Order: sequence, then C-alpha cells, then structure tokens
Amino acid sequence: MKQAYNPYLPSWEYIPDGEPYVFGDRVYVYGSHDRFGGEKFCMNDYVCWSASVDNLADWRYEGVIYRKDQDPRNYDGKHCLYAPDVQKGLDGRYYLYYVLDDIGIMSVAVCDTPAGAYKYYGTVKYSDGTPVGEKKGDIYQFDPSICIDDDGRIFLYSGFGIGEGAEKYFGGRKVNGLYCMELEEDMITVKRGPELLLHTRNLIEGKEDHSFFEASSMRKIGGKYYLIYSSCLSHELCYMISDRPDGGFVFGGTIISNGDIGYGGRTYECRLNHIGNNHGSLVNIKGQWYIFYHRHTNRHSFSRQGCAEPVTIREDGHIEQVEMTSCGLNGGPLEGTGTYPAYIACNLFTRDHRGYNEEDYQKDSRPFLTQDGGDRDGGDDQYIAGWRDGGIVGFKYFRFDGTSLVSVKIKGEGEGYIDVYTDINQVPLVSIPVKAASEYQTFTGSFPPQNGVAALYFHYRGSSCLSFKEFTLGV
Repeated sequence: MKQAYNPYLPSWEYIPDGEPYVFGDRVYVYGSHDRFGGEKFCMNDYVCWSASVDNLADWRYEGVIYRKDQDPRNYDGKHCLYAPDVQKGLDGRYYLYYVLDDIGIMSVAVCDTPAGAYKYYGTVKYSDGTPVGEKKGDIYQFDPSICIDDDGRIFLYSGFGIGEGAEKYFGGRKVNGLYCMELEEDMITVKRGPELLLHTRNLIEGKEDHSFFEASSMRKIGGKYYLIYSSCLSHELCYMISDRPDGGFVFGGTIISNGDIGYGGRTYECRLNHIGNNHGSLVNIKGQWYIFYHRHTNRHSFSRQGCAEPVTIREDGHIEQVEMTSCGLNGGPLEGTGTYPAYIACNLFTRDHRGYNEEDYQKDSRPFLTQDGGDRDGGDDQYIAGWRDGGIVGFKYFRFDGTSLVSVKIKGEGEGYIDVYTDINQVPLVSIPVKAASEYQTFTGSFPPQNGVAALYFHYRGSSCLSFKEFTLGV
C-alpha cells in the first residue's frame, strides 16, 4: 500500500475549505475549487474526491458534482462558488449548501448520492418565500455549515465576522458574526432564526484575535457541540464547545495554523510557511479524528490545497494544537528510504525569517510551491521554486532505520551547498556541494546511519536560485 502525503490529493488539484464526511465506507471531501494561477478565490466548479476508510492514500476523483452556471442567479457563470457544506437529509438525499461569492444569499442543491451530480434545489428562505439575505438589515449569508442533530432537528450556520459598521460594504446586511437558523424538514425553509450565535470583534478597528471571522463548521462529538471556525487571525482554525447547538459556546483553543503560529509558542514573525486564510473541519475515520485544512501555494492566496492532520480529543473535550506535517493521513511517519516529491514539504521559511510580509508575496524571499503548465494539466509536476541563500525546506516526519544516504534533484543557476538536518538547531548531517544547470541534476551525500523518528530540513547556502523537484533517502 502506498504512503499518504500532504497534500492528500494530486499536486495539480486545488481544493481548499475542505468539509470531510464519512458516508458508508468512504471519506468524501467537499470544498471550493481554486485554479492554479487564479486571479481570485474559487474560480472552478465544484468537484468531489473520495477515499476508502481503509486506504487514505488512494483518493478517487468523482468528477464535477455541480457547475456554477447551474444556479439561476449565475446563468453566465460570472460568480464563483464559495466554500460549501453537505449533509445527508432526513429523506436520505444529500444536500449541498453554498453561496455565490458576493451575492450573500444561500443556495441549495440536492442529489441521491454523495458524489453527485447535484441539481439546483432552491434558496434558503423564510416561511413567506423571501430568501434569507435578500433584504437590507438581514444577515449576509456566507460559509454555510449544516448539522442534523440526533433528534432530527436541522441547524444551518452562516455568517461573516467583519464587525459593526461594515454593513455599508455588504448592501446594508449584517456581517457582525455567526448566525444560527433552524430549518424545516425540507432542508431549505427557516423554522426559527436567524439568531446571532457569536459576535465578532471589530476588524475595521484592527482588532485581531481568536474571535469568529468565517468558515463555520459544526460537529457533535461525545454529546458536545464543536464549532470549528477561522478566527480573526485568519491563518488558524479554532474551536468552541457547547452543550447545545444554538448557543452557550465557550472558546476551546486553536487546532491548527497554516504557519504553525502558536504551536510550541511560535510567534507570527517566526512562522514556518506562507500563510493566508484557513478553512476546514474535523472527521472521525475508524476511530481516529483528523483536522482538514488548507495551505497556500504559488505566492498568492488563490491556489490553495487541502491537507489533513490527526488530532487527539481528550476525555475533558480539549484538543491540543497540532503542527503541519508531510505525513498527515499516513497513520505515522513516512519510511526512511525511497524517493519523495519536494511538494510534500510542510515548512518553507528562511533561517533569518526574511520577507515575512505576506501582503506582497512577490517580495517574499521564502521558497515557494508552484507548477509548470496551466490549471489541471495533470501530472504531479509541482515543485519548490525560489530557493535562495538561507532558504529552508522542511519535511515531517520519517522513521529512519539505518538511513545514511540522501540525494537531491534540483535545477537552476545556483551554486553552493545544501545542508541536510534532522534538527535545524543542530549541526547538519551532511553538506552537499551543488552546481545547478538548466535541466534537473542529482547530487548525493552520505552521513552516519540514522535511526528513529525525525524531521528532515534542507538548507541552501549559495548564489542565485534553485528549483527543488525531489529527494531520495537510502541506506
């Protein structure tokens, strides 16, 4: 059986905002759909991927499950399909909830099977037929989460946490936090609400903290209700807990940051990746809980990729923050021998943390992930570009059993050394002399046999710039 990496889908696929569910014996992931080299969020139609619960390394493409031009408000396809959620209704059918970028009204599509194809069903509406979010003073519908409780009650969560005073930018509709609605059995008509569930801080005044921003997702775990969301810090997924689905939520903590900020006390200035928004949720697969989230590639925010990490939910309900790894769904460390693509890197940073202003990625001197060709050209040809002097590429984790050889496959104009570490704060295992060319070349170094579980870091010291395709470990 092949090993599972992060990102868990092929490197040419860009599915952020992942909502994972187990239906039957398969895991299905629903998300928005970015475009490689995209100019804005979510430019492609919805697709679905699934995997057997017994093999999280083998994901199957289910195809396009819903096109953006299927919505009557978007016959010309100019609006983008933002982050969706899916739930199996009381009638056994599957319901897909979504918004069209800046329209602010929630739509629903339906299908008899989890993987589509879905058909337009209607708009979330009040009992008089008025769409929620259509009128001034109503809530601005955004980032749906749909949850059916054990007693059959249906709850829809929706909201955007910009803060009081921002309504003028959203057609006079409320963007002051997360709202909760109870729906009728038809999955589309409001029975009760909307009611404000979480009030956000005022981002207009620059107040950034762990309060609600966007990306709501509800899960029921051990009789408690867990609200997973993206905080006003944007790069992290946090959670709140309550004894009921429609109120009383108390902050629990951060589950993951796509810069590993906060993990082990790491600060924003010393983050380990290009950061940006985050969106995802929890799923239990054969007794193990995982957090699904996304990373950013290509030095901008519009080509995001899904990743996942195992988490532990303690008896008292607390979830400790986990770090980004290369082996998230693998069930343990990767083998300490074999050839690995560089795109499974979980850390991209510089030793002196140069270029940490993500507001202008083009000035960022960190190495970054990219690919050749256009969107969905196929082939796992993603690689690391922009690898300059001081740049560090990290992979976590490997189980070494006498590993003593490492080869790197690179190209470019650079000349210097690649230092290989298992601990970036210790001396390197080996320093490999490299002199790149216009075509990929392989350079090899040996070191004392290593045993046990450890990370691998590759640190470039030299002139100009390299591209990093893959590395090989041997004994």
